Amino acid sequence: MPWMSSHPPPTEACGSSGLRKDNRPMENNRKAVLELSQLTLSFGGLKALTEVSFSLFERELLAVIGPNGAGKTSVLNCITGYYHPQEGDILYDGRSIIRLPVHRRAALGLARTFQNVALFDGLTTLENIIAARHIQLKPNPLTGALYFGPELKKEISHRRVVEDIIDFLEIQSIRKKVVGNLPYGQRKRVELGRALAMEPKVLLLDEPMAGMNPEEKEDMARFIIDVFEEKEISIVLVEHDMELVMDISDRIVVLDWGRVIADGPPQEIAVDPKVIRAYLGD
Repeated sequence: MPWMSSHPPPTEACGSSGLRKDNRPMENNRKAVLELSQLTLSFGGLKALTEVSFSLFERELLAVIGPNGAGKTSVLNCITGYYHPQEGDILYDGRSIIRLPVHRRAALGLARTFQNVALFDGLTTLENIIAARHIQLKPNPLTGALYFGPELKKEISHRRVVEDIIDFLEIQSIRKKVVGNLPYGQRKRVELGRALAMEPKVLLLDEPMAGMNPEEKEDMARFIIDVFEEKEISIVLVEHDMELVMDISDRIVVLDWGRVIADGPPQEIAVDPKVIRAYLGD
């Protein structure tokens, strides 16, 4: 496999298009913003995850990879509260969130995208992104009913945030188009915009480039790097494009059959015998 053969050292700018501008930081002296400890998840007699542990550090782009069925999406579902592991704990900023419902985790700053695009197909791009601002709304029934003063100012403020996201993702041309009629690559970009509208501290991306052509992939990779570098959001990326993962990630966690089999920088993961065996077989 080409991504197994060689990889630029971490001090070089990475990506075939020069996407990474900074040197890859080491996790030393950085705070862990998200810590998974011994997560075990079962569905009946089937174990999806077994004692999964890893951390996400401040200003880190962490990739989670593995063959189909390795448990990657299950990890994201546990972090966001869609799944509830039978064992283990999840710490966010040092606080256990394992018992918090989905909406409480979102309010703390955890946002995600999905493998299958999750949008309101009958709404426009603008309306979809505005809808994601609900997590930031703190309505006052009186002023909200009359729509004046503070409520009007809040509406203007939220609209400004949404318009900034539309400019950032370069989707001005589709802002008033119904998303159900948009091409797949643009729908994926709108979904990223919805996640950004939540003003996350940690962004979880579940195969954001799946099904895209090379040009769409390069655009999406560029936006992910821009989010990471300009907005300083820590990112967990689940992605099957290994060449891209090797180019843009600071660190990679590898899952196989629901277990962590490797955790390290891209240049180490690329030559790890356990990782090669998981992808190529014995």
